[in-house]
Amino acid sequence: MIERREKRMEKKEEILQIFPLRLRNIIAHLQINKIPIDFEQLQEIRLRVKGPLLVVYKNREYFVTENGMLSISNHRTCFIGKNELREMLEYIGNYSLYAFEDEIRQGFITIQGGHRVGIAGQTVLEAERVKNIKHISFINIRLSHQIKGCADKVIPYIIFQERVCHTLIISPPRCGKTTLLRDIIRQLSNGDRSRCGVTVGVVDERSEIGACYMGVPQNDLGIRTDILDCCPKADGMLMLLRSMSPSVIAVDEIGQREDLDAIEYVINCGCQLIATVHGSCIDDIKLKPVLGRMVKEKMFERYIILNNRESIGNIEEIYDDRGTLLYKAS
Repeated sequence: MIERREKRMEKKEEILQIFPLRLRNIIAHLQINKIPIDFEQLQEIRLRVKGPLLVVYKNREYFVTENGMLSISNHRTCFIGKNELREMLEYIGNYSLYAFEDEIRQGFITIQGGHRVGIAGQTVLEAERVKNIKHISFINIRLSHQIKGCADKVIPYIIFQERVCHTLIISPPRCGKTTLLRDIIRQLSNGDRSRCGVTVGVVDERSEIGACYMGVPQNDLGIRTDILDCCPKADGMLMLLRSMSPSVIAVDEIGQREDLDAIEYVINCGCQLIATVHGSCIDDIKLKPVLGRMVKEKMFERYIILNNRESIGNIEEIYDDRGTLLYKAS
């Protein structure tokens, strides 16, 4: 209990240190119905120049007032000044924002603790590709939450006859698919008393799974896990196969044609694959051109469907490659 409380305070401090003083004081004292919020349930903080301060708390969006109250009304809302956003960017980039040009080009910066700061503004193009983003006026902070043990229910379905099954996690946005994937990776990598751990290679294109900061993962992905951070998924999967000899490769949010070509190559090479995709059910996936073909050809052996009705990462159903229902939430 004490350790959990200390981690909660540490996460709060990681977030507060990137805000200017006025906003820091407001966010430090966020409350709903005059009760301080649980920072573990805080998901996003959104800031827009001349716009209201917004947060997503327990899957619901709220305005934030000047005294830190969460409200569904925009009455007496805290508004963000241009200079405050500029000061935030200095804190986020440790006063050397140019050192983060590669990350800015991707539209986000990962800060200590694995929290992802999404940015938007005026794009600078070179040869029809994004070279940089200037006049940054919009920031979205997505807080990193690691929930160890959230994959306990699915591990027995993913492992069949001492082998990891090719698995696709299907989930709408904000339902915890990355959180679940992260814990699956950790448990497969570490193993337990009943099974040995396996070598897992992770392609973390958006730096959300391992949440690397200065090259070091901020999330625990297990003792046998190797990470390619900020690497395109298709390239990363092939690089891991050639260089790290993984037993399992894990990727988040597949969908591009090149991703799917690389997945086929990985599976045909005898490496097991665990991936996530946006959707609400298997029928959604069948409608996607290439993914639909992979479903019909039974390339994935397990399908895990998520929702957020009770909590983030709530497992609704698990199917096998024949469409047989293996698990359904009661």
